[in-house]
Amino acid sequence: MTAPVSLETNAHHGIPGHEVVLLLETDPHRGLSGDEAARRAQRFGPNVLPAQRGAGLLVRILRQFHHPLIYVLLVAGAVTALLGEYVDSVVIFAVVVVNAVVGFIQESRAEAALQSLRALVHTDAKVVRDGRERVIASEELVPGDLVLVEAGDKVPADIRLLREVELRVDESALTGESVPVVKDEVVLPDATPVADRRNMAHSGTLVTAGSGAGVVVATGAETEIGEIHRLVGAATTLATPLTEKLGYFSKLLTVGILALAALTFAVGLLRRQDAVETFTAAIALAVAAIPEGLPAAVTITLAIGVSRMAKRRAVIRRLPAVETLGSTTVICADKTGTLTENQMTVREIWTPDETVHVTGSGYAPDGELLTEGGLPAPVTSNAALRWSLLAGAACNDAALTHEGEHWGIVGDPTEAAMLVVAAKAGLTSEHTGDSLPRIGAISFSSERQYMATLHRSGDGHVALVKGAVERMLELCSDQMCSDESVQPVDAAAVLHAAEQLAAEGLRVLATGVRRSADLREFTEDALPGTVTLTGLQAMLDPPRSAATPAVTACHTAGIAVKMITGDHASTASAIAGAVGVLDTGPTTGRAVLTGAELADLLPEDMPDAVEHASVFARVSPEQKLRLVEALQDKGHVVAMTGDGVNDAPALRQANIGVAMGRSGTEVAKDAADMVLTDDDFATIEAAVEEGRGVFDNLTKFITWTLPTNVGQALVIVTAIALGAALPILPTQILWINMTTAVALGLMLAFEPKEAGVMTRPPRDPGQPLLTGALVSRILLVSGLLVAGAWWLFEWELTNGATLPEARTAAMNMFVVVQAFYLFSCRSLTHSVWRIGFFTNRWLIFGVVTQAVAQLLITYLPVMNTVFQTAPLDFGGWLRIFAIAVVVSVVVGAEKWLRARMNLRKGV
Repeated sequence: MTAPVSLETNAHHGIPGHEVVLLLETDPHRGLSGDEAARRAQRFGPNVLPAQRGAGLLVRILRQFHHPLIYVLLVAGAVTALLGEYVDSVVIFAVVVVNAVVGFIQESRAEAALQSLRALVHTDAKVVRDGRERVIASEELVPGDLVLVEAGDKVPADIRLLREVELRVDESALTGESVPVVKDEVVLPDATPVADRRNMAHSGTLVTAGSGAGVVVATGAETEIGEIHRLVGAATTLATPLTEKLGYFSKLLTVGILALAALTFAVGLLRRQDAVETFTAAIALAVAAIPEGLPAAVTITLAIGVSRMAKRRAVIRRLPAVETLGSTTVICADKTGTLTENQMTVREIWTPDETVHVTGSGYAPDGELLTEGGLPAPVTSNAALRWSLLAGAACNDAALTHEGEHWGIVGDPTEAAMLVVAAKAGLTSEHTGDSLPRIGAISFSSERQYMATLHRSGDGHVALVKGAVERMLELCSDQMCSDESVQPVDAAAVLHAAEQLAAEGLRVLATGVRRSADLREFTEDALPGTVTLTGLQAMLDPPRSAATPAVTACHTAGIAVKMITGDHASTASAIAGAVGVLDTGPTTGRAVLTGAELADLLPEDMPDAVEHASVFARVSPEQKLRLVEALQDKGHVVAMTGDGVNDAPALRQANIGVAMGRSGTEVAKDAADMVLTDDDFATIEAAVEEGRGVFDNLTKFITWTLPTNVGQALVIVTAIALGAALPILPTQILWINMTTAVALGLMLAFEPKEAGVMTRPPRDPGQPLLTGALVSRILLVSGLLVAGAWWLFEWELTNGATLPEARTAAMNMFVVVQAFYLFSCRSLTHSVWRIGFFTNRWLIFGVVTQAVAQLLITYLPVMNTVFQTAPLDFGGWLRIFAIAVVVSVVVGAEKWLRARMNLRKGV
């Protein structure tokens, strides 16, 4: 036998079954021989997706040091070592190591948490080889294998169906289609999209009903899931807004520090000062300007955000992800399983006399049947309603499962929904099985479009039927009223009711009964014209209860929410309208776009069309990826949520991918930056809130720490320019920077989120880390620090203090002003009294700790020796605190004036 050519085409759905068999050189009944299967296994390899090599241990460790701010810290450590300040050098390098350890541990914990979410179940495949049915591992399948599938099986490869019996397959993980697809062997056009290829069964999908046989046409990387895997690998992993801004900020800071140090050295040489001393002073300036605590503060602030998110049922895979959500401008939400329950639920039951509303959602039989007036529906006295419920429950092959608090199903979700609504009315499957035992059935098929069952009822028989509305009207000659009387069927009224329900995005099935059925007449040919229509049951995959308020909160926060789904436009529009995604107001473009319409768009028209639309229906995995790219081209920070394999490429491409932990596929989880363990869209709202809080706290830390670094640097520049003694020594500068960063600055990471954080618009992605207002404040505080340091230093020397005493006073002045300024930085717009003085107790603890440290360095003899400090008298402390009070008053006045100016501008 020659080598197979199965991989030369991917349009097997467009070829008749017998031609596919010839193309694959196999047998439609006996399958491949064992020897041929072995040869093909050597050629095509195992039926698995290509493994993605993860980073090794050494690479993961080194990756923790790959950051501009870390480079700055390493340079600072090397410089202090060259200066002979080995203790200070060790401290700086210790900060670098701690930062790396925290990042490495967090990354490892996230990966471990993700691994615990995975449920990698080994899949077996039923295959015919050498004419005998065998069960083999799915990895051993090869193109040309004859595979058998039945209800409950996971499809092990891409299969072209040759035979099927009432086969239905749940393809929601692959295509987003919420309803199982009815399969047949009909030949389809080559251009048929994956979601409509009903003669194919694709790898990773689940058989919900019936059985079938088909030939494997693609394995491993060549399957549709393999194509998605390739798209995931090709998608670009983007830098987050935080890493981009910090990277730019760090480069700018590094250039500024080096330029200032060079300028200082040049000024000293021009003044004919000693070259070695001038160089030492320039290095001291660089050390002073470097914010040594910033990388640790960034890592710890993000880690605290991760911890808070974990308490809110989210697993963060990458530290910056939590901040990225805070900068998000658009959330692209998958419909099935993300905004919806992914559990079909009957919502309305129409009978010829009335319409009944059904409460509750999902497969738990909790809910009520209510009349249009809101009263409990009289199931026992409304014959049409009762028979409709009985038909839905007894003419049914599905089953409900109950484990603890979790309700699940075996079989078709549509049939399960009819079981649940009957149970809500007290008609459980056990009840119907006892009162109406089944003795015959006519199975559902795509050609027949209905299912009928024959039951024993007392001394006679009764036939129950359910199916498509149009087909059921062909079977029904009359319709049942609530008092059990019958009248000629009003086809126009039935079709009108069905159209109204379908317009709401509901899937409609009709039910009927033949109460005097004869066993001999229970045939497909004998049913037409003998059935009594009892009603219509309308169902949908309902929105999650928390989805609507979560979407509303996102809109209030200025974040656009767009639905991207593989489902039909009518269903998607109904759900989008129910949860508030679909904008009913005026728009400059189409609110709903289908995959076919997107395919017709020119590349240059795509970004504008995507930005104005709210719902994208019947889209392919590749189109989801392009949608995300188009939004990013418009300057948006995009969060993409999803749970299916078809979502994975877009999850990878998005600025942050959010996967569902419970219902999500492993491919989706692997591609995501964050995994929601409760599958709740509302958790994304919480993540946005946490992300904004994290960014606020990082901005507060930078606004707090930079004035000290700039002030210290300017003090040294001034001293060199004047040819005067340094008011503060490099070792004292390092003491200030390291102790205050840990004891004071890091306490801002625990700062609670400010009120109104979710009522302001998203941060402009193009806005710099420090706005003009914050730069002005930093320069203001820096100037006050320089003036205060020089005034205090000169005062102490003029009034008889020694040089060590004067320097100790200047050093303590920097620390005390920082402590006072810390309270001001708790809010960049409001006073500390407005947000509550004691709402961050960690900050109080940090101030007390810093105070103890300052007393030790000022009065402990060994510290005096190491840091060249000297004890201060009471008067020195009074002057220090006076300067701190002045700085606080000036900063408070600047806040008040800026708030007044913004109020006048309407900001």
